[in-house]
Amino acid sequence: MKRLAKKEMPDNDSFQKLKKAVREKNIGKLYIFHGEETFLKNHYLEQIRRQRTDEITESFNYRKLTGETFTVEDLTEGIEAVPMMAEYTLTIVDDVDIWKLNEGDRTRLGELLSDIPDYCTVIFTYETVEWKLDGRYKKLCDVLRQNAEIVEFPKQEARDLIPWIGRHFAAAGKRIAPNLCSYLIEITDGTMTTLAGEIGKICAFSGAEEIVKSDIDAVVEPALDAIIYEISEQLSAGEPGKALIKLEQVLKMQEEPISILGSIGAHFRRLSTARVLQDEGRPYTELMPLYRMSDWVARKTMQSASRLSPKFLEKTAGLIMETDRKMKTSTDDPKRLLEVLLLEISQEARNG
Repeated sequence: MKRLAKKEMPDNDSFQKLKKAVREKNIGKLYIFHGEETFLKNHYLEQIRRQRTDEITESFNYRKLTGETFTVEDLTEGIEAVPMMAEYTLTIVDDVDIWKLNEGDRTRLGELLSDIPDYCTVIFTYETVEWKLDGRYKKLCDVLRQNAEIVEFPKQEARDLIPWIGRHFAAAGKRIAPNLCSYLIEITDGTMTTLAGEIGKICAFSGAEEIVKSDIDAVVEPALDAIIYEISEQLSAGEPGKALIKLEQVLKMQEEPISILGSIGAHFRRLSTARVLQDEGRPYTELMPLYRMSDWVARKTMQSASRLSPKFLEKTAGLIMETDRKMKTSTDDPKRLLEVLLLEISQEARNG
């Protein structure tokens, strides 16, 4: 198997600086918020809004611009408007791809963001639009690097999520054991946004103070990745019957066979990478930046990979590629092709 180049973990200093700034009520002038943990991002947006505005003067000092209506002129007006009956102004810009602005607007934006008044805070937020620095536009990149705090809100680790889940259940008058908190994380996508919704459903369903596993299973629909993980574990253990039952569950979620195949392929690629890292004596933390994994998912993947041989993983990769070719070029039933694939992978697991 191919050796892997080392890749550094992303720096999380900006998030820690933001937490400190909010705690000390020392908000900066320019931020860029991005990342998949929208619940956490919205939490800090609300904290900043409370510190920078108040109910009486908010209509004068708070502006929100969106991708549909954004203009540099509107942003200029928001930044240059002096506070009315308050100390600060706040402008939030949602999902604006600044790299798609014309050259003149990019130039004016760079000039504007390099000289924000002390009374003003500007926050660019990204949720439906992907955020990344575009090196083709060096001047604007330099302005952002020098003046902005670029804060990523990643999925939180289990060690942080477990007490957070416990507190949310407690606020609803419920108790839940830490192992069930872990289980809830594993069968969802692990984001606070999703977990908050599922906690609400579980609390509404359960009539008891103590949450049990059956309460979770009754109302929580497992995420695709969680089911694919179970399928891979069952295949690796040579248990095709259980894997086929799980496959039926995924199909009932209205997932397309080609998407299911893609998820299976992605999971086994992660396992193959984890196996290479183990064989090279490298830690599980190196898996995290390669696939944007949380700490606990990377640990779990490395544990699973330790039970699999490189030969099995190579054979599996070949079977998945062949199934992908057949789905795209043959008239065979895609569901049947998936079922055959699972049986073939399970057989390879038995062969070692």
